[in-house]
Amino acid sequence: MKWVTRRNLHVDRTACSWLIRRFIDKDATFEFVPAGTDPASLDARTFDMRGGTFSHRDGKCTFQSMVEHHGLNKDGALAEMGRIIHDADVPPSRTTRREAAGLDALMRGVQLSVAEDLAKIEVARPIYDALYAYCQAKVAAIGNEPANPRPKLSYRRRLVVHLDDE
Repeated sequence: MKWVTRRNLHVDRTACSWLIRRFIDKDATFEFVPAGTDPASLDARTFDMRGGTFSHRDGKCTFQSMVEHHGLNKDGALAEMGRIIHDADVPPSRTTRREAAGLDALMRGVQLSVAEDLAKIEVARPIYDALYAYCQAKVAAIGNEPANPRPKLSYRRRLVVHLDDE
């Protein structure tokens, strides 16, 4: 199947391309169009485009929307990846998670050093493979909690919990 997104890939679009080929459509082909292109005029599945089949919705980045739509959100590692990708992709949340700043820097480097978008997908693939492996280990270390985000605790409550654990 043909998938279309905007040119000059960055975090969300490289991550979605990895997700598509790894979990959704192993034979996917990709096409890249100017930012103003109307998704309705394209004969393909569109992602990370305003009005596209898959895009930012309900506070989620496109990667998170695709994971949810395809029923992959039971995989805690993909859910954790989604949180990192969201933080790396969506200002002002950039760098909320420490991994997000690194991912943003790596994808900016790919964006600057690799001219062709298809080549960006290939260069980014092992980065996302490694991030997925990292997230699998991270989720396993916390007991493979469900894909729902952990509740946020205030600093004071985190400190109390931390001190109680010792």
